[in-house]
Amino acid sequence: MDEPALYHPWGLVSPAFWADAESDAPSPSPSPSPSPDAAAEPTEAEDTHPDVEGELSAIREAAAAGRHGEALLLAEDLDRAITSSRGEVHLDTVQVREVRGYLAGLAGDPATGLDWYLRTLRLRARLHGPDSPDTEAAARRAYSIWRTLSPDAAQDTAPTLLATLTETLGPDSPAAKWTRRRSAELAAAPSPAPEPPAAEASPAR
Repeated sequence: MDEPALYHPWGLVSPAFWADAESDAPSPSPSPSPSPDAAAEPTEAEDTHPDVEGELSAIREAAAAGRHGEALLLAEDLDRAITSSRGEVHLDTVQVREVRGYLAGLAGDPATGLDWYLRTLRLRARLHGPDSPDTEAAARRAYSIWRTLSPDAAQDTAPTLLATLTETLGPDSPAAKWTRRRSAELAAAPSPAPEPPAAEASPAR
């Protein structure tokens, strides 16, 4: 079975979102104008729920401009706000945490990205079940970013990746098989030869 290409966060943050492409989805119908009383007294949801799409747009703009540190901080703040308002096992929370994983990889820290992808894999398994395409896609994202680690880091994190894949999808899932095969390849690879000692300079005469 072929191994997957690198998977990006999806849903609100699909590849088209990151590419700033225009959405093919129809524009939402305009909402009716609220009554004066309703406008004067915002609902609890309006008070406490973050503007996920607006915040994600700001994160995308920062990342596209190369301001990775800013994007990471914005994503951290959004994660905190949305977890507080909607809970951890919620699709919006999962997608925001997938963004954090993607941004970590983008900033050159794939180990942290893998950690976020493993967290969101567990959450998606709880939300959708092990047989859902969404859970399987989350597993492919985790496996794909793991493939970008250095050989030593990949070997160090392979047990955690494999344990999470086995826990969420089972030991015979494609991602678990890919991980075992890649781990065996890494273990069988010859270690780099040590560098020869530097030659001593001849004493001056």
